[in-house]
Amino acid sequence: MLRTPLRYSSWLSKAAGAEVFLKLETLQPTNSYKIRGATNAVLKLAAASGKHKAPIVTASAGNHGRAMAHAAAAAGLHLTVYAPEHAPKTKLDAIREAGAELRLCSDYDEAERRAKEHGARGIGVYISPYAHPDVIAGAGTVAMEILSDLPKVETIVASIGGGGLISGIAVASEGHAEAAGVEVEASTPFTSSLRAGRIVPIEVGETLADGLSGNLDPDSPTFEIVRDRVKQIAVVSEDDLRRAIHDVAHHEKLIIEGATAAAVSAVAYGKLDVRGKKVAIVLSGANVDLDRWALVVGCR
Repeated sequence: MLRTPLRYSSWLSKAAGAEVFLKLETLQPTNSYKIRGATNAVLKLAAASGKHKAPIVTASAGNHGRAMAHAAAAAGLHLTVYAPEHAPKTKLDAIREAGAELRLCSDYDEAERRAKEHGARGIGVYISPYAHPDVIAGAGTVAMEILSDLPKVETIVASIGGGGLISGIAVASEGHAEAAGVEVEASTPFTSSLRAGRIVPIEVGETLADGLSGNLDPDSPTFEIVRDRVKQIAVVSEDDLRRAIHDVAHHEKLIIEGATAAAVSAVAYGKLDVRGKKVAIVLSGANVDLDRWALVVGCR
């Protein structure tokens, strides 16, 4: 796991009328911030297990599974990952290559349900990709590094799927910076649930942001954390995601996946008002199939 750099973006600063910096989690060994929470959770479980190597199980849209596979292999633990069969091939291949057992499901919601059932049978310790306290705490180290490198940062922006990243950021930055989240139109579990005052099921559509797609675990603590500590949540479109992937490649010379593009697009195209502020955007991941990325940026 790396302490990743925070890089100033002249393009985004001009577009947003702010001072905008990019937290480059795309440079992590598994190319996403997920390694932070996965490593924290696995190391704590391994320490508690002692000589008894407890098997673990998780659900993932791809990045968490890859990070968990990396951490489990280092700790000598057997890992089973339930994941959507339509997840990017680069993510699924990386999970297999790291030695985890991969079980494919029709969509993310089925993957999470089956992984929880697996854990409930007592044949593996279930570690949620976003609701486990050690995963949330690990994600919060992103904000701690940002605050160390840019003490006067006012807003930290991150994409929202299950809410683990934004929850960790909100807790770690409380009293120092505001946490702002971004969902995609195709999957708005937080926007919908906050409107209802409780976690509600949503209809999930197709999206480039595969890592943000799916319903919330009814028992997830992230709903309360987001409700109480995150003051802004923007919602962006698929066109916004495509434009952001293209613009980041053009201006920053970086590859980002659809889930990462949500946070970028909200700042770049005015979905979050950050004018006059010091802003850090978490570039959460770069695990995208290159053929698809090339189509989006116009290389093919």
